[in-house]
Amino acid sequence: MLKIWGRATSSNVQKVMWLLAELGLPHERLDVGGAFGGNDTPQFLAMNPNGLVPTLEDDGLVLWESNAIVRYLALKHAEGIICPVAPSVRAMAERWMDWLTSTINPHWIIMFGGLVRTAPSQRDMGAINAAVKHLGTLYQILDRQLEGRDYIMGGALTIADIPLGVSLYRYYELGVERPSMPNVDAWYARLGARPAYAEHAMVPFDSLRVSD
Repeated sequence: MLKIWGRATSSNVQKVMWLLAELGLPHERLDVGGAFGGNDTPQFLAMNPNGLVPTLEDDGLVLWESNAIVRYLALKHAEGIICPVAPSVRAMAERWMDWLTSTINPHWIIMFGGLVRTAPSQRDMGAINAAVKHLGTLYQILDRQLEGRDYIMGGALTIADIPLGVSLYRYYELGVERPSMPNVDAWYARLGARPAYAEHAMVPFDSLRVSD
């Protein structure tokens, strides 16, 4: 059986759990990281020398990096469904996965880290507000991609939707200022209607908040 090490409140773990639920794959998730600890033990570091979650074990294969895990599972279990077959289409889907990591996340981390993981008295609101503004501009690129599409690549869920979809729940729940982006709004509502997304991505994060 598949094993996943990682806490349910980790957005990177949520990518993997959402996909597993979409695929209906039997699995076991072990609480590691954050308040649970366990990610600095010799046993865990032997699997993942970064000491981060998620980490996947599948029939002897140990894999880390959430996007790599999503690619692997989708290719193995849903090629032609969630994982596009044509190299050109797959590359474009993976581009959106990497866009989250390289372009969205630097600003998203400042926003989330500042508003949730930093005590109010210690927040750099200038940096947070700048990050929120950048995110609004970037998500409008996604809004244009979603014009006339139910999902990022077209009419069906693919690997392109999973990392970016997970990022949206906290972005919306934080109540930060957002520009008009009706296509992203519709896509987010569409994701929220999927039971697997609702269960694994729409996870409250109050336990992560730092107070004065």
